[in-house]
Amino acid sequence: MPSALPIADPAPADGLITPASGAGDVPFGVYVHVPFCRVRCGYCDFNTYTASELRGVRRDDYAGHAVREIEWAARVLDRSGVPRRPVSTVFFGGGTPTMLPASDLVMILRAIDDTWGILPGAEVTTEANPDSVDESSLATLRAGGFTRVSYGMQSAVPHVLATLDRTHDPERVPLVVDLAKQQGLDVSLDLIYSTPGESLADWRTSLDAALACEPDHVSAYSLIVEDGTAMGRMVARGELPAPDDDLAADMYELADQVLGDAGYSWYEVSNWARGDQHASRHNLSYWKGHDWWGVGPGAHSAVAGTRWWNVKHPAAYANRVLSGESPAAGRETLDDETRYVERVLLAARVRGELATTELGQEARGRVAGLIARGLVDGPAAVRGRIDLTLQGRLLADAVVRELLD
Repeated sequence: MPSALPIADPAPADGLITPASGAGDVPFGVYVHVPFCRVRCGYCDFNTYTASELRGVRRDDYAGHAVREIEWAARVLDRSGVPRRPVSTVFFGGGTPTMLPASDLVMILRAIDDTWGILPGAEVTTEANPDSVDESSLATLRAGGFTRVSYGMQSAVPHVLATLDRTHDPERVPLVVDLAKQQGLDVSLDLIYSTPGESLADWRTSLDAALACEPDHVSAYSLIVEDGTAMGRMVARGELPAPDDDLAADMYELADQVLGDAGYSWYEVSNWARGDQHASRHNLSYWKGHDWWGVGPGAHSAVAGTRWWNVKHPAAYANRVLSGESPAAGRETLDDETRYVERVLLAARVRGELATTELGQEARGRVAGLIARGLVDGPAAVRGRIDLTLQGRLLADAVVRELLD
């Protein structure tokens, strides 16, 4: 089942926030969570629901509920004294957003535009499964204002897909990539590595298959076996081997080499793009600490120094938005120390994003040691930036801990 929400302060029913100093000085984006999947993958602990788990709400009604929250958000910001800023990025995630009709996604996007205004040239992305789109739906999305699609490819190897409980035919991936390109959409492919039973040769097969599609962007994430998932229980019972850390490191190094040789540059630890223009601007907005409003069940928001997250089940969410009450389940106000920790934690993962001047005095003193150990790029540090080396990306969490201790 989906993981539990964080424990924090109760969220007020009116949703009002007190803006922190400097609020409104950063770009603003919108995330829309569409929590529906045809089947639940065994490794997934995201807030998603199959048809049998909905209980008390219909998937067909979801777009209307999302629009209600968007309209309610405008009133909350106005009453809180937070200026409405035009939207620079929109991201529909899930779940599988394209389980909804493309016209529903466009309806939600129009509500966002009506409420905040979408900037010219904004990035508008939807996630999709290879078997959840066709030529007609992609054409509707493009005509409705979408600019980018991110496909959950995960692997090109049938036995790896089976272990992940992915149901799409890997041979469909190049077809839907081509269909998206024909519509003028940017294309990203999401891959997962270190699946139980996956070999280095299997991973190379997936990388080669992804590159053969010539996507604009590739994400590669090491599988994390989460407690409470079907895969987690299978690993605990010894029915599946746990991912091997050394093999995962080899797979990451192989990905960086193969993608680099094909002209893709890393810009965040798990993300590569064919030029800066194809980097995910929405995801960069999270790593850079921008503001965003999260729409939908379980969605998280961060606006003007306050962070909150919505109730998880679609039925509970629908009840809240239809009654005009805040859908938030909890919230927290970020103090200066939390802001600093999160800034270092996230920005250190992004190439060229973290300045050495942002670090505390003790942390700046540790940079030389990180360079000597081959974890931080020396020339970049001389120029005042923290750039992780390949070895540093493999040990990114350890680097961050050292910068924060």
